[in-house]
This record gives sequence, C-alpha cells and structure tokens, in this order.
Amino acid sequence: MRNIVAATDFSEIAENAVAYAAAIAKQINAKLILFNSFVIPFHASNTLLPADVIQRLMTENEIRLIEKAFTLSYAYDIEVDHETSFSYLEKDLKGLILDYEAELLVLGMPERTLEQDLWGNRTTGAIKRLKVPILAVPMGAKFEGSKRVLFACDMIQGVPQHIISRIKEVVTTLDGEMEIFSVDQKISEMDGLTYDLNEGLEGIHYYYKNVASNSVIQEIAKEIEEFRADLLIMIPKTYGFWASMVHRSKTRVMAAGLKIPLLSIPI
Repeated sequence: MRNIVAATDFSEIAENAVAYAAAIAKQINAKLILFNSFVIPFHASNTLLPADVIQRLMTENEIRLIEKAFTLSYAYDIEVDHETSFSYLEKDLKGLILDYEAELLVLGMPERTLEQDLWGNRTTGAIKRLKVPILAVPMGAKFEGSKRVLFACDMIQGVPQHIISRIKEVVTTLDGEMEIFSVDQKISEMDGLTYDLNEGLEGIHYYYKNVASNSVIQEIAKEIEEFRADLLIMIPKTYGFWASMVHRSKTRVMAAGLKIPLLSIPI
C-alpha cells in the first residue's frame, strides 16, 4: 500500500492540509500517517515544569492525535496511523518518511508575510531540505480532484526523465489535463527542447505554453488564473551556500503566495 505523511500541529492551517491529505489517500487507496512534533506550549515553556507535568502534556497531545486519526479513518474510510515525537520537526520527518517509504509529504502553507519572504517557514524549509515530494496546501484549499495541473518548469535546463514519469503518474491518477508552462527571456531558445518531455508523457492530455519575460514568479501567478489551475507542480533548484544568498528559490516563493496547492518534486 502507498503511504502519505501529513504533519499537524492542530492549527487551522495544518488541519486543513490533513483533510486534503486524507481525501487524496482515499482517491489513490493509500495509508495516511499523521505526524505531530510535540512542542511545550509557549505559556509553559518559560517555567520549570516537573517531569510528570511534561509527561502529562505529551500524553494528552498523543491522545488528541489518536482521536484525530480515528476520526479521519472513519470519515474517509481509509487506514490511518499516527506518530508523535519530542524533537526537531524536519529531522523526525526525514526518518518517518524513510521508515514508511512515504511517497508524499503534505504540509499546511501559511499566508505570505514579510518575515516569511525573508526567512521562510517550516513548509518552505522542508521543501528546501527534504528529498521527497511535498504538497504545500494553503488555507481554504479543498481536494476536488485537481483536474487542471500547471507544471511550471525551466525548459532550457531540461527535466529529468524520472521527474517526467512522476508527473505523468500524478496527472493520470487525477484523470486531469496539464499545461507545461515555461518562462524565459527568449522564446526562440525553446525551439526543439520539448522532445524529451514528449517521450515520457504519452497517454495524458497536455500542451505547452512559453512566455518571454523577466518576471518568472509574476508570469506563473498570472498563468494560474488564466489556466484556472487547481494544482501547481514545480521542481525546486538547489543552490550552494553563497549562491543561496542571492538566488531566492522560485518554488518556495510561489508556495508562500498561492491559493492552490503546490507540489514540489525534488531532483
């Protein structure tokens, strides 16, 4: 059985993402693994709590997670496991993904803020560091089949074949259609660069659209509206330390400002 991991801190944003993950699990007949990284409540973190109090808080948190897992299992008629820990979120997620051989991690995506633009958040941090497909779900997004998929990519640098295969699987599973959208300064440079993609996308409904522009993020946002996309797929680039100081990941910037889910597929 395929496995999906969804992380929650029981916030409204996270719970919306968990519901989205449960709906996906039902559609593709997957097991859902609920994960919670326990954090001592802020009002209690500045006090010296006895060990028994901390243990009680952790137990109450796990009971809440178990109740959530049971509710989702009943509501969506899916198998749901639960895992909780008391340490760093990304480190535990990495181990959990390996243990369950999870194919997808689902996280809630907070609304865009100035602080987030500068430093990011847990979801954009996970996109940067975890080598697993991550679905970032903004508040209010509901899973209704995701029939219109926009794949925004850099055609000049090409798309690896295993990424093409994964994207084809997503579109096929959703029984949807896909637009492959590329933004570059010169349209002429795109000629002849679609061959490799064509080889891996047989059997699904898709087409290309290329735009000449220096404003990649703005053009993608505009195309989401024009195509009426309900899912955006992007491939995050990896920069070295110094390069990351001047290059902002377009994938993570897009994730922070979307009204639709973004599926990030790492190379």
